[in-house]
Amino acid sequence: MSQDITIAVLAERAMGESRVAATPETVRKLAGLGARLVVESGAGKGAGISDEDYHAAGAVIASADVAAGAQIVLGVQGPDPALLASAASGAWVVASLDPFGQRGRVDAYAAAGLEALAMEFMPRITRAQSMDILSSQANLAGYKAVLVAANLYGRAFPMMMTAAGTVSAAKVFVMGVGVAGLQAIATARRLGAQVSATDVRSATKEQIQSLGAKPIFVENVAGIEGEGAGGYATEMSPEYQKAQAELVSSHIAKQDIVITTALIPGRAAPRLITDAQIATMRPGSVIYDLAVAQGGNVEGSLPDQVVERHGVKIVGYANTPALLPADASALFSRNLFNFLSAFWDKEQGRPVLDEEIGNAIRLTQGGQVVHERLKG
Repeated sequence: MSQDITIAVLAERAMGESRVAATPETVRKLAGLGARLVVESGAGKGAGISDEDYHAAGAVIASADVAAGAQIVLGVQGPDPALLASAASGAWVVASLDPFGQRGRVDAYAAAGLEALAMEFMPRITRAQSMDILSSQANLAGYKAVLVAANLYGRAFPMMMTAAGTVSAAKVFVMGVGVAGLQAIATARRLGAQVSATDVRSATKEQIQSLGAKPIFVENVAGIEGEGAGGYATEMSPEYQKAQAELVSSHIAKQDIVITTALIPGRAAPRLITDAQIATMRPGSVIYDLAVAQGGNVEGSLPDQVVERHGVKIVGYANTPALLPADASALFSRNLFNFLSAFWDKEQGRPVLDEEIGNAIRLTQGGQVVHERLKG
C-alpha cells in the first residue's frame, strides 16, 4: 500500500472556532489506510486534544507550512488560501466551505488550482448519512440551545411538587423540526418541560408526537407539504404564511422558551418571530435563535449576544456546535473519515470520488469553479 499521500490538518483561525477536523481516533484510522498525517501544533487545543495525543496516534506535528506537499487538507471551516500555497497541485480542501457566504475564497481556491470539496453540500442520501456534517453538528446544536436557554431562564424546567407549593413545568416551543429541532424537543422533554413544536413540512407531525411533544400545525391551507430538496423546508404560499403567522402568534404568547431552527440552504434564514410577537411573551421568557448566523429567524437577534426586548431574552451563537468542542470535533472528524475511507482506492493509495457525490460537493477543479449552483 502506498505511503505517499499526505493529509494535513490545520488549526482553525476563525473567531470562536474551537473545533478541529481530526482527532487521535481518526488520525489513527487514516494512518491505517496508508496516509501520512501532519497536524498543526495546537490544532486540538480548543477540543482538549494535545499535540502529544496526536503524535501518539501516529501524526507528525508541524508548527509552520503544515500543508507542504499535502494532497488533502482537512478543516472545519475553509482555510485561508494563503495557508495552502505549498500544498500539492490539485490538492483537495475538505471542510465546511460556506460557498455562498465566502465566494471570494472559493474563487481563490480555483485560482490556486485546488479542488475544494464542500462537505455541507453532501447529498442527503442513505449511503452518505455517515458523512453528513450538517446533521452531526445540528444534533449537538439543538441540544446545546436548550441548555443555554435553560440557563438564561429564571425558572425551573420540570414541574416540582414541594411542601412549599408546586412549580409549573416550563413551556418550550420548537420552531423547525429538522435534526436540530428534534434534538431540542428530546432534550427539553428530558429536562421535564412541556414541549410543543411546528414545521412547514406535514411529515414531521408524527416525529413530533413520537418524542412526546404537541404538534402545532396549520390545517386545511394549500402549501402545507413544504418539502424541499434534500429534506429541507422550502418557502410556503402566501396563504400558508399568513395562517401560520396567526397560529404561531397565539401560541407563542403562552410560551416560556422558544427555539428557532429554520434554515433554507443558500438563502437568508426565514423570519419566524417578529418584534410584535416577542412583545406578547411574558417577561423572563427566552428565545434561542439557531439561525442567527444566517440573518436570524428572530427580529432583533444578534450573533453571540444576549439581547433583551420587551423583557424577553433573545440569544443566538454564530457557532453553537463550537460550544461543545470535544464532541463536535469527534463527530465532525468521523464524518470526514467516513467520507475519505468510503472512496479509498487501495491501488492508488488515495480516495477517488464517484460522480454522484463528487459532483454534489466539488466546488472547484482544474482552475475553475465547477459547481452548478455557483455558476453564472
